[in-house]
Amino acid sequence: MKFILVLTLMMSTSICFSQINLIKKASIKAESIIKKDVKLSESEIIDGLTEALKRGCSFSVNVSSAEGGFNNNQLIKIPFPDEYVKNKLSNIGFSDHIKQFEKSMNRSAEIASEKALPVLEQALSKMSINDALTILNGEDNAATFYLKNNTHEFLYSEFKPMIVLAMEKVDIANKWNPLIKKYNAIPFTKKLNPDLEDYITKKTIDGLFILIAEQEKEIRTNPEARVTDLLIKIFK
Repeated sequence: MKFILVLTLMMSTSICFSQINLIKKASIKAESIIKKDVKLSESEIIDGLTEALKRGCSFSVNVSSAEGGFNNNQLIKIPFPDEYVKNKLSNIGFSDHIKQFEKSMNRSAEIASEKALPVLEQALSKMSINDALTILNGEDNAATFYLKNNTHEFLYSEFKPMIVLAMEKVDIANKWNPLIKKYNAIPFTKKLNPDLEDYITKKTIDGLFILIAEQEKEIRTNPEARVTDLLIKIFK
């Protein structure tokens, strides 16, 4: 009789624990569903995306404007304008000259980037986010891509004068002219004279946005990077 009572008690306890576990699981699942179903207003989403981009812009400028910020970062390092020309010149002993020129190009991008933050923030203020929810639910670089596409002309016009001044500061013409002159003197080659100001400006902008996208991805995927209540709410 005692055995039957003990067995019955054990079975009852087991069933009780099972029911408690089921309740806990149901509670966790319900909590998860509730969190997912929290409605965000359009203004909250826009403010959250804007804040993430502002932090991305600040991060981008801090990284890129340091000495070596472009030159030592393979993600954004500006390459020689034409690989075919580079190979031709390397084959006739101009490798060291090419390295010096490439270093000067990247240094000019770093110098220009020192003054880039106000320009990027101004571009951000000009941006009108038409479909915030789509951007929020998009790829890890969706907001950065949207910003670049919608402000490219403005950024180019603002950055180019800064690049020109930076190129003058590093005396890039004296490193470039002997190279292109030597290349154009090689028999049976097509004469070239690429627009370096345009090339470096575009590559600098590309590099800055690569870094902004890097920070956007960090905010989207790493909870520790969401350092404000708004970022936590938007990207949880």
